[in-house]
Amino acid sequence: MTPQPYETLHFFGQDPWWMVLLKAVFCFGFLVLTVLIAIVWERKVVAWMQLRIGPNRHGPWGMLQSLADGVKLALKEDLVVKGADKVVYILAPIVCAVPAFMAFAVIPFGPAGNEVSIFGTRTAMQLTDFPVALLYILATASIGIYGIVLAGWSSGSTYPLLGGLRSAAQMVSYEIAMGLSFAAVFIYSGSMSTSEIVAHQQPTWFAALLPVSFIVYIIAMVGETNRAPFDLPEAEGELVGGFNTEYSSLKFAMFMLAEYVNMVTVSAVASTLFLGGWRAPWPVSTFWEGANHGWWPMLWITLKIQLLLFFFIWLRGTLPRFRYDQFMKLGWKVLIPVSLVWLVLIASVRALRNEGYGFGEVVLYVGAPVGAILLLALLWDFLKKEPEPEPALPKREFDPMAGGYPVPPLPGQELPPVPRRRSRAPKQLQDALNGADHTEGS
Repeated sequence: MTPQPYETLHFFGQDPWWMVLLKAVFCFGFLVLTVLIAIVWERKVVAWMQLRIGPNRHGPWGMLQSLADGVKLALKEDLVVKGADKVVYILAPIVCAVPAFMAFAVIPFGPAGNEVSIFGTRTAMQLTDFPVALLYILATASIGIYGIVLAGWSSGSTYPLLGGLRSAAQMVSYEIAMGLSFAAVFIYSGSMSTSEIVAHQQPTWFAALLPVSFIVYIIAMVGETNRAPFDLPEAEGELVGGFNTEYSSLKFAMFMLAEYVNMVTVSAVASTLFLGGWRAPWPVSTFWEGANHGWWPMLWITLKIQLLLFFFIWLRGTLPRFRYDQFMKLGWKVLIPVSLVWLVLIASVRALRNEGYGFGEVVLYVGAPVGAILLLALLWDFLKKEPEPEPALPKREFDPMAGGYPVPPLPGQELPPVPRRRSRAPKQLQDALNGADHTEGS
């Protein structure tokens, strides 16, 4: 049975003020605790992947390593760069961290019905919800990027500025693909409310119904959070530290906190939109009727978030960093066109199903044109002529210092041979290095 639109929203807006405050504190505490666990888990997992020991000094099995890192950052000297715009420089970490917490307000931890009791008051396991909750998530995620851009600009340094510009381009590229993956979910669920979207994933999760949208969102969420292999705004090999190069102490810690909180938030959004949200996975829900009631749903969504966090860590431990041109090509030439075509297909399928067409007719009307286009593309690729090779340019002499400073050679030009002095090594050593045989009788 398909839920009616917005039938879950009347449960929200009726809690007393102390319940709203308690839920807000819980969301904040859940995020901070998950971040502390994720930092230790990341270092442990990457060490396991690289056959290292990892943190093992602070607390049992090194589990208090993230707390030690926080104390270390808090006790470091807090520097403010002399040439920085001080107001924006101090404000940037706050702008980056606060929206990361705000987006978690609409994540459902359980059914929208008042199934749980807190201090004798029945309430829903969600801070709030409204008809455009996912637009609120997109808006807060976009605001967080301003903190990175302002940090790069206000530092008054070259490398942070480049990191901030990269982050701005990254956000524009991957926010579009992320929004298009959201649109397919809107079409299937008929709602932008997070609780409604979870309610419509019964019995099949949207990851199975919308696999392309799920894959696009997974790639876009890694790019959105500036995580490896898409960590171009803070590429150590190119930009020293990127947008946070000139930051230290608690301001640097806020950037680090914002990154991990964003990881938790996008993982929670992926769980809500595509993995059934708080619903128990298929084998459990078949034999345990109470798995989706009471406090148990909080366990399922927490496990899904932790699995997606492991996916973040796995990517960082296995894939090398992309070049910037490869990264932008993936966003603009692959993810966005694929998302647009997929969205048109999904809209066509839903329109035909709403008009009462059967499965076979939908496959005929939608699949046949797609198959014809793919066949024409294959024929075009098979029949097109290979371009003729360009004639080799005549070699020309090249003076790299003709203009008074070194310049690279143009096509067809060759650098003159570098003069080398005669080797002072003994003849026997030279012959040995050249592969000559000095054995007796040779």
